[in-house]
Amino acid sequence: MNRIDLNHRHAVVTGGAQGIGLAIATRLLASGASVSLWDRDEELLSVALRQLGGRDSVSAETVDVSDAASVSTATAATVEKHARIDILVANAGIAGPNHRTWEYPIDAWKQVIDINLVGVFLCCHAVVPHMVRQGYGRIVNVASIAGKEGNANASAYSASKAGVIALTKSLGKETAQQNIAVNCITPAAARTRIFDQMTQEHIDFMLSRIPRGRFLEVNEVSAMVAWLVSEENSFTTGAVFDLSGGRATY
Repeated sequence: MNRIDLNHRHAVVTGGAQGIGLAIATRLLASGASVSLWDRDEELLSVALRQLGGRDSVSAETVDVSDAASVSTATAATVEKHARIDILVANAGIAGPNHRTWEYPIDAWKQVIDINLVGVFLCCHAVVPHMVRQGYGRIVNVASIAGKEGNANASAYSASKAGVIALTKSLGKETAQQNIAVNCITPAAARTRIFDQMTQEHIDFMLSRIPRGRFLEVNEVSAMVAWLVSEENSFTTGAVFDLSGGRATY
């Protein structure tokens, strides 16, 4: 494993209690950062903290990223504990159910958009002012290959992730003069608990579209993110980095 230098940096990882988020947090810790795990599942947060060994360099906040007040409270608590936020990995998200667009439950559609897109906006809205004052920041928003291609029977998820890509590009332009890099990743599917929200038919469809013939591993995501949130990434901003196993065509 290449050890990216993140010494003396503090990172927030949303959806950090499991899956891709926990893998990213683990990799950032191994590179010298301290980390705050933000997640809405208090029980999973407790498990994650134990898994990470109860280190002083790790803290946790119970956060609903779709709620502005919750995000604001978590931001203030994180800054109070760690004095700064250098890195934001906006990873929290849900898949939502699989339905054709005209049959998609409206409440479910709104929930997916609120967590996957509004949640990224709210986290950036709360954290970026701290980065501007510091004159330094690195943000990685977790989108999806579905945000580029639009998966059938997953219109809410696809639309939310397309929005994350556009939000990333806008914010990257707005902060380019502030030594803040804002990028996003567009992973293919990784076998995490998010699969529990999907039909087997949809899981099989996603696998069939990946030329490498396998699902993404969470450590492969964390390896790319570790560099994107490092000081070494000093020029690239507003960009989209694919982790699609060859599926992406643009």
